[in-house]
Amino acid sequence: MLYFKNIKWKNFLSTGNQLTEIQLDRSPSTVIVGENGAGKSTLLDAITYVLFNKPFRNINKAQLINSINEKELVVEIEFRNGNTEYMVRRGMKPNVFEIWKNGSLLDQPGTIREYQQQLEETILKLNYKSFTQIVVLGNASFTPFMQLSTRDRREVIEDLLDIQIFSSMNILLKDRISENRTNIKEVKDQAELTKEKIDLQKKYIEQLEHDHTSQINEMKLQMDLYLKDAEMFGEMAKDTREAVTVLLDEATKETRIQTKSSKMTEILTKLKDKHKKAHKRIDFFEHNDNCPTCEQIIDIEIKAEKIALTKESIDEAQEAIEKLQGEMESINSQLEQIGWVKDNIATMNAEIKENEGKVKFYEEQAQNTKQRIEEAEVKAQEKKGDTQELDRLLADLEGYKKKGKELLELKELYQLAAAMLKDGGIKTKIIRQYVPIMNKLVNKYLQALDFFVQFELDEEFNEVIRSRHRDEFSYSSFSEGEKMRIDLALLFTWRAVAKLKNSTNTNLLILDEVFDASLDTSGCDEFLKLLNEIGGDTNVFVISHKGDVLTDKFRSQIRFEKIKNFSRMAA
Repeated sequence: MLYFKNIKWKNFLSTGNQLTEIQLDRSPSTVIVGENGAGKSTLLDAITYVLFNKPFRNINKAQLINSINEKELVVEIEFRNGNTEYMVRRGMKPNVFEIWKNGSLLDQPGTIREYQQQLEETILKLNYKSFTQIVVLGNASFTPFMQLSTRDRREVIEDLLDIQIFSSMNILLKDRISENRTNIKEVKDQAELTKEKIDLQKKYIEQLEHDHTSQINEMKLQMDLYLKDAEMFGEMAKDTREAVTVLLDEATKETRIQTKSSKMTEILTKLKDKHKKAHKRIDFFEHNDNCPTCEQIIDIEIKAEKIALTKESIDEAQEAIEKLQGEMESINSQLEQIGWVKDNIATMNAEIKENEGKVKFYEEQAQNTKQRIEEAEVKAQEKKGDTQELDRLLADLEGYKKKGKELLELKELYQLAAAMLKDGGIKTKIIRQYVPIMNKLVNKYLQALDFFVQFELDEEFNEVIRSRHRDEFSYSSFSEGEKMRIDLALLFTWRAVAKLKNSTNTNLLILDEVFDASLDTSGCDEFLKLLNEIGGDTNVFVISHKGDVLTDKFRSQIRFEKIKNFSRMAA
């Protein structure tokens, strides 16, 4: 039960800096009286301002601050909800909004709006519209239940029956449905994207396998060519080496032939010297008659004999020289042949070296190619990593399919819950159970107010009103006094249902100028009887101009007066 204890304010409307305090639970019935403009209805504005940040009457919020002091507006209200004590303080210049729970200030969330939402939804469990239907019946800016729109009527009843939670759940459910729809789309998109990645990965692996196979085959073919070239140049080097071996045998004769040539040259030189000396001797004997040593005359026969012998010696020497020269020509020819052999050996050794270099080059190329083949085969084996990536993508796809299935199942649950939470669902079933009770109570209070009609609300809260003669009427077709009786009957009905539900049950009831407006004397008497029947757990405040008439009908009285433009409670 929401049990209001007291309220106090200062610098609020025409109230000055002196604190005004009203004990809200001091008496079962209290009448508030005073002259026009004395500040009787300030209580209503103070309560709705401190709780909902708006006045009850049609007053600009900035005008709530006392126009003389123009600062330090403060309103405080204390109440109890169950066993928890609360105090709410709100003010302007400076701005103040505080909620105290059991003497401790509640931390304010991110925004004032969230703080207000916490007060209405968690603590009061009433919004402004529902509060003014259940706690207040006024004659100023109050909008009776029957003048509310169908949507607003339903909102009040949902608060009353404590089924507004289903609307909140429906709002949350809509967010969940929207989130679910987004998640389904995201999962579907992810699944499609993963399928594309799988196709690309498969093509990549196939292309990789094809490229590796082609590359390895090409390198094997190249390696075979390198090995064949190395073998060919190796054979050429071998053949050339064998030819060099043969030529080296020829080249080894050079020393022996050179030695023989030297000896023959030495003999030839001696023969030529001997041949030359013999010619000199013949020339001597032919041109000299006397011996140069003993100066004796040389005998002609001796001279002829010497010349003959010397010529014979010259002929022998000449023959020997010619023979040696022939042999020398043969030897020189052999030496020239050996020189050609040596040149050929040098050329062939160069060829051997070149061919051996080529053998080494092609063998190295073959070895490098073999290594590249091995590396390519290793890379081909490493495609397992690409296969693992494919496996991962396939696992992701299965995960997305499973997630999509779960989301679709969740979507079905959300759709089922949405069907239950919409206006035609579980709320309507609950309301359907209470509508007969509400109609019974309304008619009970109408009869107590001496207004004999049959009043019924349907599940959409449209009214059907029948007279005793079964004529049908609408709310707007009645007089102001009859409308007031209907409004009062609905007010007491809502309070009775709230008490029955123990949802928005409260001790406070404030009636503003009800006795001054549309109720006649008979209606006022019946209404007072109704107030007396409410019970001891209700504190009724009636604001009225008819103070002298009503004073003796209430347990207590509060009188407001205005002195020097400031409203205050009279002592």
